[in-house]
Amino acid sequence: MKIAIISDLHGNYEALRSLPTGYDELWILGDLVNYGPEPGAVVDFARTNSKVVVRGNHDNSIGFDVDPRCTVRYQKMADLTRRYTASALEKEQKQFLRLLPLKLELKREDTRFYLCHAKPSDPLYGYCPEESDEWVEELEQVNADVLLVGHTHTPFIRKIGKKIVVNPGSLGQPKTGKPDACYAIWENGDFQLKSFPYAVDKTVETLKALAFPVDVEKDLITVLQTGSV
Repeated sequence: MKIAIISDLHGNYEALRSLPTGYDELWILGDLVNYGPEPGAVVDFARTNSKVVVRGNHDNSIGFDVDPRCTVRYQKMADLTRRYTASALEKEQKQFLRLLPLKLELKREDTRFYLCHAKPSDPLYGYCPEESDEWVEELEQVNADVLLVGHTHTPFIRKIGKKIVVNPGSLGQPKTGKPDACYAIWENGDFQLKSFPYAVDKTVETLKALAFPVDVEKDLITVLQTGSV
Protein backbone atom coordinates (compact mmCIF):
# COMPACT_ATOMS: atom_id res chain seq x y z
CA MET A 1 0.00 0.00 0.00
CA LYS A 2 1.17 3.49 -0.86
CA ILE A 3 -0.20 6.48 1.08
CA ALA A 4 0.44 10.12 0.16
CA ILE A 5 0.35 12.40 3.21
CA ILE A 6 -0.12 16.15 2.78
CA SER A 7 -0.76 19.08 5.09
CA ASP A 8 -1.21 22.84 5.11
CA LEU A 9 -2.59 23.22 1.60
CA HIS A 10 -3.75 26.77 2.35
CA GLY A 11 -5.91 27.39 -0.68
CA ASN A 12 -3.09 26.65 -3.13
CA TYR A 13 -4.90 24.57 -5.72
CA GLU A 14 -2.09 24.83 -8.26
CA ALA A 15 0.24 22.98 -5.88
CA LEU A 16 -2.45 20.46 -4.95
CA ARG A 17 -3.37 19.56 -8.51
CA SER A 18 0.33 19.07 -9.27
CA LEU A 19 0.79 16.46 -6.52
CA PRO A 20 2.24 13.29 -8.09
CA THR A 21 -0.34 10.53 -8.35
CA GLY A 22 0.01 6.75 -8.11
CA TYR A 23 -0.91 6.46 -4.43
CA ASP A 24 -3.61 4.19 -3.01
CA GLU A 25 -4.85 6.66 -0.39
CA LEU A 26 -4.48 10.39 0.22
CA TRP A 27 -4.33 11.60 3.83
CA ILE A 28 -4.67 15.30 4.69
CA LEU A 29 -3.49 16.72 8.01
CA GLY A 30 -5.46 19.94 7.98
CA ASP A 31 -5.35 23.59 6.97
CA LEU A 32 -7.00 23.31 3.60
CA VAL A 33 -7.80 27.03 3.52
CA ASN A 34 -6.61 30.62 4.10
CA TYR A 35 -3.55 32.45 2.74
CA GLY A 36 -4.06 30.97 -0.75
CA PRO A 37 -6.39 32.19 -3.51
CA GLU A 38 -8.44 29.07 -4.33
CA PRO A 39 -9.93 27.65 -1.11
CA GLY A 40 -13.08 26.33 -2.80
CA ALA A 41 -11.18 24.22 -5.31
CA VAL A 42 -8.99 22.80 -2.53
CA VAL A 43 -11.96 21.90 -0.33
CA ASP A 44 -13.76 20.26 -3.24
CA PHE A 45 -10.65 18.26 -4.13
CA ALA A 46 -10.36 17.02 -0.55
CA ARG A 47 -14.03 16.09 -0.42
CA THR A 48 -13.73 14.09 -3.63
CA ASN A 49 -10.33 12.49 -3.27
CA SER A 50 -9.73 11.79 0.43
CA LYS A 51 -11.77 10.24 3.21
CA VAL A 52 -8.91 10.81 5.65
CA VAL A 53 -8.82 14.50 6.60
CA VAL A 54 -8.35 16.14 10.00
CA ARG A 55 -9.21 19.72 10.95
CA GLY A 56 -6.54 22.38 11.21
CA ASN A 57 -6.71 25.73 12.97
CA HIS A 58 -7.52 27.56 9.72
CA ASP A 59 -10.26 25.06 8.82
CA ASN A 60 -11.62 25.55 12.32
CA SER A 61 -11.44 29.32 11.86
CA ILE A 62 -13.59 29.26 8.73
CA GLY A 63 -15.91 26.51 9.94
CA PHE A 64 -16.73 28.24 13.22
CA ASP A 65 -15.88 31.88 12.40
CA VAL A 66 -13.17 32.16 15.05
CA ASP A 67 -9.62 33.48 15.23
CA PRO A 68 -7.02 30.99 13.86
CA ARG A 69 -4.55 32.29 16.49
CA CYS A 70 -1.61 32.98 14.19
CA THR A 71 1.68 34.53 15.21
CA VAL A 72 1.95 38.33 15.08
CA ARG A 73 3.96 38.18 11.83
CA TYR A 74 1.15 36.30 10.08
CA GLN A 75 -1.81 37.91 11.84
CA LYS A 76 -2.67 40.50 9.20
CA MET A 77 -2.22 38.00 6.37
CA ALA A 78 -4.44 35.52 8.18
CA ASP A 79 -7.13 38.06 9.00
CA LEU A 80 -7.52 39.45 5.49
CA THR A 81 -7.34 36.10 3.72
CA ARG A 82 -9.78 34.66 6.24
CA ARG A 83 -12.33 37.28 5.25
CA TYR A 84 -11.81 36.42 1.61
CA THR A 85 -12.06 32.67 2.25
CA ALA A 86 -15.25 33.07 4.26
CA SER A 87 -16.83 35.01 1.40
CA ALA A 88 -15.59 32.61 -1.29
CA LEU A 89 -16.78 29.31 0.23
CA GLU A 90 -20.29 27.94 -0.08
CA LYS A 91 -22.30 26.88 2.96
CA GLU A 92 -21.67 23.16 2.38
CA GLN A 93 -17.94 23.73 2.00
CA LYS A 94 -17.82 25.47 5.38
CA GLN A 95 -19.90 22.65 6.83
CA PHE A 96 -17.33 20.17 5.54
CA LEU A 97 -14.57 22.04 7.38
CA ARG A 98 -16.65 22.32 10.54
CA LEU A 99 -17.31 18.58 10.67
CA LEU A 100 -13.71 17.47 10.15
CA PRO A 101 -12.39 15.46 13.13
CA LEU A 102 -9.64 16.83 15.35
CA LYS A 103 -7.90 13.46 15.34
CA LEU A 104 -8.04 10.08 13.64
CA GLU A 105 -6.64 6.71 14.67
CA LEU A 106 -6.12 4.34 11.76
CA LYS A 107 -4.40 1.07 11.02
CA ARG A 108 -2.90 0.06 7.72
CA GLU A 109 -1.25 -3.32 7.38
CA ASP A 110 0.54 -3.76 10.72
CA THR A 111 1.09 -0.07 11.44
CA ARG A 112 -1.04 2.02 13.79
CA PHE A 113 -1.33 5.72 12.94
CA TYR A 114 -2.49 8.72 14.96
CA LEU A 115 -3.32 11.81 12.90
CA CYS A 116 -3.84 15.39 14.06
CA HIS A 117 -2.95 18.83 12.75
CA ALA A 118 -0.66 20.21 15.47
CA LYS A 119 -0.01 17.83 18.39
CA PRO A 120 -2.19 15.41 20.38
CA SER A 121 -2.44 17.58 23.51
CA ASP A 122 -3.45 20.64 21.47
CA PRO A 123 -4.54 19.43 18.01
CA LEU A 124 -5.40 22.84 16.57
CA TYR A 125 -2.83 25.27 17.93
CA GLY A 126 0.10 23.48 19.58
CA TYR A 127 3.32 24.52 17.83
CA CYS A 128 5.98 21.88 18.25
CA PRO A 129 9.06 21.90 15.98
CA GLU A 130 11.17 18.85 15.22
CA GLU A 131 13.76 19.32 17.96
CA SER A 132 11.26 19.98 20.76
CA ASP A 133 11.48 17.81 23.87
CA GLU A 134 7.67 17.90 24.02
CA TRP A 135 7.43 15.09 21.47
CA VAL A 136 8.44 12.55 24.11
CA GLU A 137 5.39 13.36 26.22
CA GLU A 138 3.15 13.73 23.18
CA LEU A 139 4.02 10.24 21.97
CA GLU A 140 3.26 8.82 25.41
CA GLN A 141 -0.34 9.99 24.96
CA VAL A 142 -0.98 8.05 21.76
CA ASN A 143 -1.48 4.34 21.27
CA ALA A 144 0.15 4.23 17.86
CA ASP A 145 3.37 3.43 16.08
CA VAL A 146 3.32 6.64 14.04
CA LEU A 147 2.18 10.15 14.91
CA LEU A 148 1.38 12.25 11.83
CA VAL A 149 1.26 16.04 12.27
CA GLY A 150 1.51 19.25 10.25
CA HIS A 151 1.12 22.90 11.32
CA THR A 152 4.79 23.98 11.33
CA HIS A 153 5.13 23.94 7.51
CA THR A 154 8.52 22.23 7.88
CA PRO A 155 9.02 18.52 7.10
CA PHE A 156 10.75 16.08 9.41
CA ILE A 157 10.91 12.47 10.54
CA ARG A 158 11.91 11.90 14.14
CA LYS A 159 12.18 8.53 15.88
CA ILE A 160 11.76 8.43 19.66
CA GLY A 161 12.05 4.97 21.15
CA LYS A 162 9.92 2.65 19.06
CA LYS A 163 7.63 5.41 17.79
CA ILE A 164 7.95 7.92 14.96
CA VAL A 165 6.72 11.48 14.48
CA VAL A 166 6.33 12.50 10.84
CA ASN A 167 5.55 15.96 9.53
CA PRO A 168 5.18 16.09 5.73
CA GLY A 169 5.69 19.85 5.65
CA SER A 170 3.39 22.18 3.75
CA LEU A 171 2.06 21.50 0.29
CA GLY A 172 0.68 24.98 -0.28
CA GLN A 173 2.89 27.33 1.74
CA PRO A 174 6.21 25.62 2.50
CA LYS A 175 8.64 27.29 4.89
CA THR A 176 11.79 25.45 3.92
CA GLY A 177 13.64 28.28 2.25
CA LYS A 178 12.49 27.21 -1.21
CA PRO A 179 9.13 27.17 -3.01
CA ASP A 180 8.83 23.44 -3.75
CA ALA A 181 5.66 21.82 -2.39
CA CYS A 182 6.31 19.24 0.34
CA TYR A 183 4.63 15.93 1.15
CA ALA A 184 5.38 12.45 2.51
CA ILE A 185 4.92 8.92 1.24
CA TRP A 186 4.37 5.81 3.36
CA GLU A 187 4.98 2.59 1.45
CA ASN A 188 5.83 -0.91 2.62
CA GLY A 189 6.25 0.34 6.18
CA ASP A 190 8.73 3.11 5.33
CA PHE A 191 8.43 6.89 5.09
CA GLN A 192 9.97 9.23 2.53
CA LEU A 193 9.86 13.02 2.62
CA LYS A 194 9.39 14.41 -0.86
CA SER A 195 8.97 17.72 -2.64
CA PHE A 196 8.28 18.91 -6.16
CA PRO A 197 8.25 22.16 -8.15
CA TYR A 198 4.95 23.50 -9.37
CA ALA A 199 3.77 26.60 -11.24
CA VAL A 200 4.18 29.09 -8.40
CA ASP A 201 3.70 31.94 -10.85
CA LYS A 202 0.14 30.76 -11.56
CA THR A 203 -0.74 30.84 -7.86
CA VAL A 204 0.86 34.29 -7.62
CA GLU A 205 -1.17 35.63 -10.55
CA THR A 206 -4.40 34.27 -9.09
CA LEU A 207 -3.49 35.86 -5.78
CA LYS A 208 -2.79 39.24 -7.36
CA ALA A 209 -6.23 39.26 -8.96
CA LEU A 210 -7.79 39.34 -5.47
CA ALA A 211 -6.33 42.82 -4.85
CA PHE A 212 -5.25 42.48 -1.23
CA PRO A 213 -3.48 45.48 0.33
CA VAL A 214 0.02 45.88 -1.10
CA ASP A 215 1.88 44.87 2.06
CA VAL A 216 -0.20 41.72 2.57
CA GLU A 217 0.04 40.74 -1.09
CA LYS A 218 3.81 41.21 -0.99
CA ASP A 219 4.17 39.02 2.11
CA LEU A 220 1.96 36.25 0.69
CA ILE A 221 3.88 36.23 -2.59
CA THR A 222 7.25 36.26 -0.81
CA VAL A 223 6.34 33.13 1.14
CA LEU A 224 5.22 31.36 -2.04
CA GLN A 225 8.30 32.33 -4.04
CA THR A 226 10.99 31.90 -1.38
CA GLY A 227 9.60 29.54 1.25
CA SER A 228 10.09 32.15 3.97
CA VAL A 229 8.84 35.59 5.04
